[in-house]
Amino acid sequence: MNTPDLLTRCLGYLPQLLDGALTTLWLSAVAVLCGFFAGIFIYMMSASDSRLLSRAARVYVSVFRGTPVLAQLLVFYYVPSAFGLTLPGVVAAAIGLSLNTAAYQSQVLGAGFRAIPRGQIEAARTFNLTRRQTLWHIEVPQVVAITLPALVSEMIDIVKASAVISVIAVTDLMRVGQQLASSTYRPLEVYTLAAVFYLAITSLLSLAAHGYERRLARRT
Repeated sequence: MNTPDLLTRCLGYLPQLLDGALTTLWLSAVAVLCGFFAGIFIYMMSASDSRLLSRAARVYVSVFRGTPVLAQLLVFYYVPSAFGLTLPGVVAAAIGLSLNTAAYQSQVLGAGFRAIPRGQIEAARTFNLTRRQTLWHIEVPQVVAITLPALVSEMIDIVKASAVISVIAVTDLMRVGQQLASSTYRPLEVYTLAAVFYLAITSLLSLAAHGYERRLARRT
């Protein structure tokens, strides 16, 4: 194998793979952010006194944790068309990934909420803080600090799971890799480079999270 030729070909793949990687990044970021807020809502449902709400939350989590991400994406992409509503692949992917990660994040965040001493909640009531103020100013910051490693792990899982969105015609990193492999007839080179991109993304996420953890540790 001619090394200079290999390097030249790989450099030629980079612009398209970079575009695909950016799509993967922003879709994953949207999914994780939406899933975070949805996860808090699902946890609040599960912890409510209403049997209906708590049961609905358990069913939701069971459905999304017990079915493949690919099947969920295909449902969100094809089912709306049966009712005359056509969703773009990007929208279907964002919805599917968000709802999937919400189920997992609700379990992670729930462990963080349960770790907060009840005395803090009672003290907030003493100072006449509303439930919303207590949630967002006292509980959520502590929950994020407590569960950060698990949340980062879920972020990485979503980045890797996003590879399946290529089946609904979203031009993400994997889709670009498939297109390049088909046009160049060099799948080993293309998919190896795509894997390197995924590794770079997940490694950067891990490093960023580690840096944030160190900052939190210095504050405490």
